[in-house]
Amino acid sequence: MTPRSPSLAIALALAATLALLPGAALAHPGHDEAIGFAAGFAHPIHGLDHILAMVAVGVIAGLLGGRALWLLPAAFLGMMTAGAASAMTGPTLPFVEPAITASIGAFVLLAFCARLLPLAAVAGLVGAFAVFHGAAHGAEMPETASGLGYGLGFLAATALLHAAGLAAGLAVTRLLPRSRPAAAPRA
Repeated sequence: MTPRSPSLAIALALAATLALLPGAALAHPGHDEAIGFAAGFAHPIHGLDHILAMVAVGVIAGLLGGRALWLLPAAFLGMMTAGAASAMTGPTLPFVEPAITASIGAFVLLAFCARLLPLAAVAGLVGAFAVFHGAAHGAEMPETASGLGYGLGFLAATALLHAAGLAAGLAVTRLLPRSRPAAAPRA
């Protein structure tokens, strides 16, 4: 196995993800001191689990290019909003934290194999996990926060994290050599 082997890269990425999982359990401290936009903006920025997942969505979109550049972030933002609205107004969604943690691993895998799947399937998976991220945002909204201001805050922070991931994904596609057919042997 060479250092450039995709299976080695996947194993290293998964090992890094697993090493970061204990921090995900402590990802949501101290948001109740702020109100409105500031509290919403702080939620994803102070949660390592949210940062990793949201940047990963941008990276995947950047690696895929084309319609994925806007579709994956839009799918995440839209479904995250639906998850937050549901958590603010209705019953709580079960398994929110485990699903958020699982989203990190799923997005790492998607970064390596998203080209093998239809874009609609990738967007659907991104959107499904986004519901759980939104549910966490909505459930942890401070009682003193304005729902609209809080929502705009976490949407703005999420969009910034997606943009950072997009920049990284686009940079990787420009830095890595394109696959080319092997040159014909010289006679």
